Amino acid sequence: MECPSCQRSITIPEGGVNAIPQNLHLGFEVEVAGCISKIGSDGEKSCDACIDGSMGPAVVFCCTCHHLLCKLCHDHHKRNKILQHHQMVGLDKETLKVLPSIMKPITKRLCSQPGHEKEELEYYCETCQLLTCRDCLHKDHRTDEVGNIAKVHRDAMREALVCAQEVSSKLTRAIDANDKMAKQVGTSRENATLIITQAFEQLHQTIEERKKTLLSEMETISLSKTTALALQKEQLMKMQDEIHHYTEMTSLILQTHTDHEMIALRDLLPTELKATLKKIENVSLTPNQSNDIHVSLHTDTLIKELSIFGRVMGSSPSPSQSTWSSKLVAKVNEVYGVKVESMTSKGERYLYGGLQVRAELRPKSQDGAVIPGEVEDHGDGTYTITLTPQTAGPHQLLITMDGQRVQKSPCDLYVRRKYTILCNPDQLINCSGGPTGIAIHDSGDIYVSCVSDNCIHVFDQAGQQKRTIGTCSSGSGDGQFRGPRGLFIKGDVMYVADCGNNCIQKLTTEGQFLQKFGQFGSGLQGQFNKPFSVIVDQRDRLIVADLNNHRVVLLDKAGTWLSTIKDNDHPFKNPYGLALDPLGNIHVAAHGSNCIKVFTPEGTYVRSYGDVKRPSEIVIDEEGYSLVNEFGGNCLSIFDSQGNKVHTVGNLNAPRGIILYSKTGSLYVANSDGNTVSWPEMEDMSEYVKLR
Repeated sequence: MECPSCQRSITIPEGGVNAIPQNLHLGFEVEVAGCISKIGSDGEKSCDACIDGSMGPAVVFCCTCHHLLCKLCHDHHKRNKILQHHQMVGLDKETLKVLPSIMKPITKRLCSQPGHEKEELEYYCETCQLLTCRDCLHKDHRTDEVGNIAKVHRDAMREALVCAQEVSSKLTRAIDANDKMAKQVGTSRENATLIITQAFEQLHQTIEERKKTLLSEMETISLSKTTALALQKEQLMKMQDEIHHYTEMTSLILQTHTDHEMIALRDLLPTELKATLKKIENVSLTPNQSNDIHVSLHTDTLIKELSIFGRVMGSSPSPSQSTWSSKLVAKVNEVYGVKVESMTSKGERYLYGGLQVRAELRPKSQDGAVIPGEVEDHGDGTYTITLTPQTAGPHQLLITMDGQRVQKSPCDLYVRRKYTILCNPDQLINCSGGPTGIAIHDSGDIYVSCVSDNCIHVFDQAGQQKRTIGTCSSGSGDGQFRGPRGLFIKGDVMYVADCGNNCIQKLTTEGQFLQKFGQFGSGLQGQFNKPFSVIVDQRDRLIVADLNNHRVVLLDKAGTWLSTIKDNDHPFKNPYGLALDPLGNIHVAAHGSNCIKVFTPEGTYVRSYGDVKRPSEIVIDEEGYSLVNEFGGNCLSIFDSQGNKVHTVGNLNAPRGIILYSKTGSLYVANSDGNTVSWPEMEDMSEYVKLR
């Protein structure tokens, strides 16, 4: 059945209608209706308080007791301390109007059980879910005072009311937002209608103007043709008149002239005929104009384009949410591709084309021009951008969509030159004294350490020697060397692995001594036993290959000892060369272990790769390719970023030092037994990938 109060459907319990919990609110409403009916009835009303109503008719109504009272009972109410505060109203028609608002429910309710009629319902049995009097309490049932139960439910209702009010406020705001959005949709509809109407009016105007232009061009061509034909016709008719004149004159002479006259005129007419015929030879006898007036409109293409022209969408693309993907390394003079996906502000794919996508590659240095990208619109919200870098070095890739930058734009992009390490014997730097280490300054000057000369020679890019650093004799003083090995240049500072003096020397690239640290020892802090290589990482840490102590040492830029890489679980012998990959990992050319060991920047072992013969120095390019000099194999081996060998180049002579100069794409290899530095020509490294 449906509750008449809350309009909810309820199931009648097993006990029938009498078992349905009492609806006090509805009961009060029924009681109010009954009181109104009594007051509004015709005739005298009897007093509800008198036993037999003999004290006279009712004159007032008590809104608290819900009783009609006679004058005597009314006076009794006024004299009674408990009843004197009850609200009384008259029995007129005005009372009927205000009674529902001033009548109060009876707070004290009496038990209906036989014998308990005078007992107030002061308790609530939660087990039975009924109001009960004291005498009806059941010891095993869960009961409490009505006030306590009412307080709990009243507090719960207050919380529910607050929650309902908050929800109502949210719903109100949602409805307001909905109304506002509906209004905005209407405004957007009007704006879109205006835009579409104006666009097609402009298209119509443009088509009409183009129509006029084409008709005008057609008229111009037609007039030009007819004018040329008219002039030709006039010329031909003039020549025809001359021929007619000749034929008439000749016919007349033949008919009328004597023999003597014929002889006298024998040259005149033929001469005129020859002159006229010569004119005719120089004139085309076919029309000098064609009848073609070709019209090229490509109507089908235009109709097809117009049939899909424009789109009306319920969501708009968001450049800040749009994404793109590509490689982070590009090559000079090779096509570089980028895929762009347009997205909505909600992060969903935008499935339509037609956006203004632009891209350009900007060199970070002032050298080189900005390279614009060519954009292909696939019509499904994706775009392909292609561009061809012209210069090597760091660049920035900027991608915009409808004039706004897309997500993660601009980004850094390194452009490298194509290269290989195929040696050209004609390109050598002669360097006596056993060249072992190589480094290149930003100016392009080449620094070569010579173990026998005990000095460092400096060459220009053409291979001409510029100066020498050191005394060219063995020494242990500041700026003196004893068998110098590895070199590393950062800015204008050069680090030298001074192998024979068991230290690292720090100098300017002009040769001025700055600092040195280390001494001979078997493995304590600050001790070296033939340091063969030194490099500097992104944290300005010095990393030293301590050859005969079979370890790699990390120092800060002041030479203070930081840590040691010497993994007993993955040991290596005689570390010679060092290099850093693009992730900052340290690659160690283990000369005595015939392999390359890889460690994290913190010194944790990662992996090993390469089956190489007594590797010396190693260099790694921007894509993670490792180029390893094999001292024992007189060759150079190339490995990809996963450690797979992809190529080998032979015919080297005890190669030691190696350096890759990205500005020119040149690779330099120190052939220590040949007293030369190979200066190779370069080709594309990707060719090595094909040789796996």
